[in-house]
Amino acid sequence: MSNGITFRFKLPLGTFTLDAAGEIPTQGVTALFGRSGCGKTSLLRCIAGLEQAADAFLSISGECWHDSANGFYLPPHKRAIGYVFQEGMLFPHLRVRENLNFGYRRTPSSQRTGDFDRVVHLLGLDSLLDRSPAQLSGGEKQRVAIGRALLNHPRLLLMDEPMAALDRGHKKEILPYLERLHGESNIPIIYVTHDLNELSRIADHLVLIEQGTILAAGPLTELLARVDLPIARDEEAGALFDTRIIHHDETYHLTRLAFSGGELTVGWIDRPAGEMVRIRIHAKDVSLALDPPGLSSILNVLPVTVVEMAAHGRGRMIVKLDLGGTPLLARITQKSQANLDLKPGMRVYAQIKSVALTL
Repeated sequence: MSNGITFRFKLPLGTFTLDAAGEIPTQGVTALFGRSGCGKTSLLRCIAGLEQAADAFLSISGECWHDSANGFYLPPHKRAIGYVFQEGMLFPHLRVRENLNFGYRRTPSSQRTGDFDRVVHLLGLDSLLDRSPAQLSGGEKQRVAIGRALLNHPRLLLMDEPMAALDRGHKKEILPYLERLHGESNIPIIYVTHDLNELSRIADHLVLIEQGTILAAGPLTELLARVDLPIARDEEAGALFDTRIIHHDETYHLTRLAFSGGELTVGWIDRPAGEMVRIRIHAKDVSLALDPPGLSSILNVLPVTVVEMAAHGRGRMIVKLDLGGTPLLARITQKSQANLDLKPGMRVYAQIKSVALTL
């Protein structure tokens, strides 16, 4: 019996059918990613039991929640889940403290998996407890909704594009809290999104969905670097680096990072030395050269090996590189590929601007 989240659902969705099967880890954050309308939310609702597919199977760490072949279906209210919708859906007549306590007080103390004070601190809700939902910003409402879901003592937290209704400012406000949740929560999270930035900041595992079908699933860093997947053709495509801060240069306001394949210099990161940070390097911000350049404004020049290449639109190529065991992507023109005579196995130099590296 599997210790993961094993699922199979077949559900007609109008113009196509959700036909998805696989296994999700019970650790970290798994992102269901794809274009709007591809079936991500329907898959999440099937896991929650809010959609009842005629052909279905779902088990959580070996415990069956749905098995249509044997006529078994555990209703949503009996599934130990927390669900965060696109809109916070707080109870408007209750203050923040009462919204958070909605599920917490109804659970026997022996079954409580979340501590009220810890969740409040984790999500920065201390100053909001006596406010009504009408007094909250969009980002604050979503943080309260996440807290309420956590305090419902779930074995599984489901989040359906919780930042879709927020503007850029409120997204920036809530992302650090989602990163903290990712780092400190031991509850598996399934997170629906079509935003590559959100995906890159908080996910560990990726399930890529297109027209109701799972195209690929696996560790996020591996799938983002696959040139055969549609995600590599996105303008925001790039590679992820989990790094450690090793030095701050106060004179030039720069930070030095170490990772498995070497070191990178980036703009100042206001975090202490020794802390782990995730960096995204966009493919469009990586250029290639056959020889190391002389004196240049580009601070990051790293030896890499060409792994594979694929055509990417008219006149463009996406190149997968190996940087000491860490995958890196570069987007170049077909003319550049021809001029350099790039081939798999070649040793070249990747040039990355420090100002292009983003958290």
